[in-house]
Amino acid sequence: MPIHVAITRKVLPGREAEFKEALRRFLGESFLHGGVQGAGMITPLPGDDSGEIGILRTFADESERDAFYHSQLFKDWEAFASTLTEEPNYRQLTGLEAWFRAPVQPPRWKMAVATLCGVYPTSLFLQFTVGPLIKELPSSLRTLIIAACMVGILTWIVMPNVTKLLRSWLRSGD
Repeated sequence: MPIHVAITRKVLPGREAEFKEALRRFLGESFLHGGVQGAGMITPLPGDDSGEIGILRTFADESERDAFYHSQLFKDWEAFASTLTEEPNYRQLTGLEAWFRAPVQPPRWKMAVATLCGVYPTSLFLQFTVGPLIKELPSSLRTLIIAACMVGILTWIVMPNVTKLLRSWLRSGD
């Protein structure tokens, strides 16, 4: 299962161009590490002087993520980048933001359609498999169990496959 990581770095004033160029080189070099499946830079809009640069990374799995962050390539990058930025913020993406991870997110209506393509069959599946097993429970408990199953199945099984299947449509300008 792919692992998505979002990194935010605040670049020191006057060092933005240097950092962006170094990051471009590092992103390219990082693909030499076999488990890196994707990497991208998100820059602020013109006129935004926050100095924040976003980096999105995708790894094949947790072991590849860990191997990359323990590699000499990454340690050398981190040592250099720390001279140009404040302390970075790392967070693993696990919910909707991971399903639609891309430098430019698709329009909300496309995300809604893709989500419906995952939710509808999953709800039918749960209705016919889990539903009969819990029919004697109070309705609030049945709803909680179905919701918990739905979230788990969507997060780890269904939505990663739906977004992979619909990737070109989600990214198109339609």
